[in-house]
Amino acid sequence: MPDLGKLLLFIGVILVLLGLFLIYFGNSFSWFGQLPGDIKVKRENFSFHFPLTSMLLLSIFISAAIWLVKRFL
Repeated sequence: MPDLGKLLLFIGVILVLLGLFLIYFGNSFSWFGQLPGDIKVKRENFSFHFPLTSMLLLSIFISAAIWLVKRFL
């Protein structure tokens, strides 16, 4: 059970830091969802947006973060 407590504390600290980062630097990420490779279709009565490249980058970042957490905990 102590490992679960460490993990929850670590996740909490990361979420607080992420929240503070987004509060102060959130406008710096206006490019996210607008990358080349993100699919956008606009028609008269229809609009479709699939951020493929953005989600791939996010997946790589999350995978790396999980790998680091497993490595050091």
